[in-house]
Amino acid sequence: MQANSATMPPDALLSPYPPHPPLLPHPPLLQPLIALQRVHKQFDNGLQALSDVSLSVAPGEFVALLGPSGCGKSTVLRLAAGLDAASSGTVQAPALLPGRTSETAYVFQEPTLLPWASVFDNVWLPLRLQGRSRADAAATVRQVLARVGLADFEQAYPAALSGGMKMRASIARALVTQPRVLLMDEPFAALDDITRQKLNADLLQWWHGRLMAALFVTHSVAEAVFLSQRVLVMAPRPGRVVAELVIPQPYPRSADFRHSSAFADACRAVGAALSEAHDGPARQLPMAGLR
Repeated sequence: MQANSATMPPDALLSPYPPHPPLLPHPPLLQPLIALQRVHKQFDNGLQALSDVSLSVAPGEFVALLGPSGCGKSTVLRLAAGLDAASSGTVQAPALLPGRTSETAYVFQEPTLLPWASVFDNVWLPLRLQGRSRADAAATVRQVLARVGLADFEQAYPAALSGGMKMRASIARALVTQPRVLLMDEPFAALDDITRQKLNADLLQWWHGRLMAALFVTHSVAEAVFLSQRVLVMAPRPGRVVAELVIPQPYPRSADFRHSSAFADACRAVGAALSEAHDGPARQLPMAGLR
């Protein structure tokens, strides 16, 4: 469901787009690592969580899922992680392939660190489950701890860490296996705004250039615009993708981007799509592009 912004007028916010476009690889020539086609999900209690959801995320692409609570954002992540199954439609992701579960990393809203284990041992855990000894994994663990700014805290325990440091440790644990797919479910929602903005910038540095497919769930318009190349807006009851907005700002993105007219324009467009998805009638909105 990728909009081709080159075909849209500069002032287009909501322009006509086929209701079920083909999944196009982005960047060009790269096949999606995550692909949902016409997916429906109904739980055993009868709740229709997702209806006719199609989306794709290619290697090296950062896509945000934005929408109100209860619109199925986390359900999409669970399907991509192989933690749940669609009722109908098709889901393609490395996590669904035998022997390739280690290619997918999942970062939850809470850091979910083991309180009795040091930062080093928490980050080592995925490698330990793969059969790598502490000594064999030590260089890899220390390298990723340095990347996330925790090189001096490898022997600290979670109780001694701030909220931002706990989340850094959680992200380090996700990155230590060098995943191809990074799934993040509102990882910065509980943090103060200064820490959140810092971690947004750091996350882009950790992701950029590594050909990971990143799918990031958020309630924040500003966070979605700053991080992603595409924002998929979802509406609830049932959960569905109702708008797609392209954020053309190149990487790397500095803090100055947040103060630019391009950022403000993108936030207004994404905010308008979110408001219509939340407050408007239950109908499929056309896709959107930003120039």
